[in-house]
Amino acid sequence: MGLLSRWGSATAISNQPATDAISAWDTTLQKTGPPHLGRRGIKNGISFDKITRHPPNPKDLISMALLPILEFPDARLRIKAQPVSKVTEETRQLIDDMLETMYAAPGIGLAATQVNIPQCVLVLDLSEEKNEPLVLINPELLHREGQEETEEGCLSVPGVFEKVKRAEKIKVKALNRDGAVQEFEAEGLLAVCIQHEMDHLVGKLFVDLLSPLKRQLARKKARKDQRQREPGASPAKSGRGL
Repeated sequence: MGLLSRWGSATAISNQPATDAISAWDTTLQKTGPPHLGRRGIKNGISFDKITRHPPNPKDLISMALLPILEFPDARLRIKAQPVSKVTEETRQLIDDMLETMYAAPGIGLAATQVNIPQCVLVLDLSEEKNEPLVLINPELLHREGQEETEEGCLSVPGVFEKVKRAEKIKVKALNRDGAVQEFEAEGLLAVCIQHEMDHLVGKLFVDLLSPLKRQLARKKARKDQRQREPGASPAKSGRGL
């Protein structure tokens, strides 16, 4: 995601009073080495995997892998993801690899289709400490309301940041990494991120929501950014993406 104007929050559908469930994302990301999964956590009924960064366990590092991220206009980004029929150890391994890849990028969201895996899996982490990943498998939007315009970026469209209109509040149903069903409401940044990543699962990019002229400019910017990242080129301006 690019620079965004609003923070996000999530409210679980439960009998408990609503409180903030997602912290503001870390504007000064401090990388402390590859993360590895530790204890589980629950915040407002939403299941999170707690990540411990100190000290890294060599066994955990061996089990994770950085995945190559497809970049616009790669045709594979247009492939629609297939539902996950059963959450297995292979599914959880994919989730761990996606999280590793997302943190390293760095980004705050990643869909499986962005790493050339056409499965309905996405990961996000908006926490300040980058230790509360949210995993959504086979996500569904049950309700949406309102509208807000936010500047977005994308790990698959490097160097491009444009304002996009999306629903301000949403209700989501999905499986977590254990295969359990979860339902919750989200607004602000979290709602934007979920909608952005769910678009990836149906082969849609945020640049598709722009005018034809802006899409053309986005393509040129993306290609320029790719050239700047070639060996011997000057470093490109960095930003967070989804």
